[in-house]
Amino acid sequence: MSAPHVVVGMSGGVDSSVSAWLLKEQGYRVSGLFMVNWTEDEEGYCTAAEDYQDARAVCEELAIPLHRVDFSAEYRERVFSRFLADYAAGKTPNPDVLCNREVKFQPFREHALRLGADFIATGHYARIAHGPDGPRLLKAVDGNKDQTYFLAAVDREHLRQVLFPIGGLTKPEVRALAQRAGLPNHRKKDSTGICFIGEREFRAFLANYLKPDPGPIVDESGAIVGRHQGLTYYTLGQRRGLQIGGQRGAREAPWYVIAKHPATRQLVVSQDAQHPLLMSQRLRTEGFHWIRRPRELVGLLTARIRHRQALQACTITAETTAGVEIRFDQPQRAAVPGQYLVLYAGEECLGGGEISAAA
Repeated sequence: MSAPHVVVGMSGGVDSSVSAWLLKEQGYRVSGLFMVNWTEDEEGYCTAAEDYQDARAVCEELAIPLHRVDFSAEYRERVFSRFLADYAAGKTPNPDVLCNREVKFQPFREHALRLGADFIATGHYARIAHGPDGPRLLKAVDGNKDQTYFLAAVDREHLRQVLFPIGGLTKPEVRALAQRAGLPNHRKKDSTGICFIGEREFRAFLANYLKPDPGPIVDESGAIVGRHQGLTYYTLGQRRGLQIGGQRGAREAPWYVIAKHPATRQLVVSQDAQHPLLMSQRLRTEGFHWIRRPRELVGLLTARIRHRQALQACTITAETTAGVEIRFDQPQRAAVPGQYLVLYAGEECLGGGEISAAA
């Protein structure tokens, strides 16, 4: 009987490379699949071409085949168009959550199955417990790298044939394994940000797609302290990029965005990092995707509203088909519509929903 076939999503980075090496060491028949999700990059900010060469070098070292597939049309339709629409509506979307749901665990999974995969695998820092009642998504051992936040919108059915080989390892351990295995990219730095933006200034990128609409930056008293290029380009709690110079009577302290008023095009700022307008104890979501909903939500529930935020104790105060309402034990800062609230019970990630309102 032949060994199970695993198709690994190869990004060219260390994490997916070590995932492929571990699976081969465990006796699986391994193939790599490199996904092209973005092709429009005239200025050279996207590193996809370089990443593909790194993935190819790793697969050659491991003596496994590497397939290459173009999902850029799916990415533009399912992720990027939604990303732009949300920003135009004043939200702050998270394209990584959408990419996992709409690309990595749909077209990628379907393509891998057509290649004869018994399982698919990625380099995500997460774990899956496969039991008689189906898969459960669990936090990674390395809390600093845990990526369950980005996986909270993935359908549970799509997790049944998924392996996360490095979910039980820390990042230093993964780096050490890459070096020990002689992987040619073992010194490669972790990628940051979104491929289609790269290292460029975010506002400049967004201006290519959403028309600037300048207006005044005002303090809490209504005094004008600067000019902005368009409310679309700013988010609650933002500190960088406001370009507010020294103001007479103001402290030598940073300014933070605390409100946006579309009717007057005013961007309201304050030097109070914990301003009441930034703090919310109750959040509502627009729908809620349950990976697994226990029959009874008992015990300590926790949630986070951004990646790498420490888990916060909370209670579900209402649940309807329209979404859930969460009350946190402690007020949360800069809970922004468009971002995701992800719910946990102990080590298990239960699912998530897009934040629609805060109070």
